[in-house]
Amino acid sequence: MNHAPTTMTVGREYLAMIENTPQPSIVEALKDIAPDLANLTISFAYGEIYSRPGLDLRQRQFATIAALASMGGAEPQLKFHIAGALNAGGSPEEVVELMTHLVVYAGFPAALNGVFAAKAVFDEKGVSVNAERVDARGSRYDEGLASLRAIDGAAGERVVDSLRDIAPDLARFIIEFGFGDIYTRPGLDLLSRELATVAALAAIGSATPQLKVHMHGLLNVGGTREQLVEVITQIAVYAGFPRAINAALAAKEVLADRAHAHQASESLVKS
Repeated sequence: MNHAPTTMTVGREYLAMIENTPQPSIVEALKDIAPDLANLTISFAYGEIYSRPGLDLRQRQFATIAALASMGGAEPQLKFHIAGALNAGGSPEEVVELMTHLVVYAGFPAALNGVFAAKAVFDEKGVSVNAERVDARGSRYDEGLASLRAIDGAAGERVVDSLRDIAPDLARFIIEFGFGDIYTRPGLDLLSRELATVAALAAIGSATPQLKVHMHGLLNVGGTREQLVEVITQIAVYAGFPRAINAALAAKEVLADRAHAHQASESLVKS
């Protein structure tokens, strides 16, 4: 007899880890209006998606926070998953740094709203956060250009080069601010930053060229094909299947480009 746990059972287990309670709040909240929606959320989102390998629970929560904060308009869910990130082993400083990182991709309003949501969660849970300022490093441009090359490689440089004859200051801001000021900050490792960036851009849904650049970046900083596919699958729950499908097709192109480049490189070595 097969006694494998059902997706509802598995979903409750994952939701309990995120919410830090055996009684999912969504069941009580929706019991008199949409009980089936509560059950579908638990069985599919947590039972089928969260239980997949490829990303740990902390990484899934960070990807979810990035997607929700970037899209805006879902503050209750954003607060829920900020609390979930803490329960999954993330630190308050990492959550704040994630919001700071999103300035580059979702804008200052989204980052500010995300920080205010985080502050509300921290206050409610009695959590303190190290709010010390990070001192500026050396040359913003040189530091930023080095970061750009290390993270996004040729794909990132092509984006910057494409702006030089139309918006050279914007190209400079990308290097100095995006990669010089933000990416060089402590608080989040590069893999976490790129996972969050891919999640945010995929969820926003209108920046496919930049999404592809950061898919390359994710792989360049040590991320795997499995992690790339998994972060896209994760955002299907929060941004919808159409955006996840579009992101998956973009990933397919990126992986094909990298495979072609690898084959061309091997052919040159052999010749």
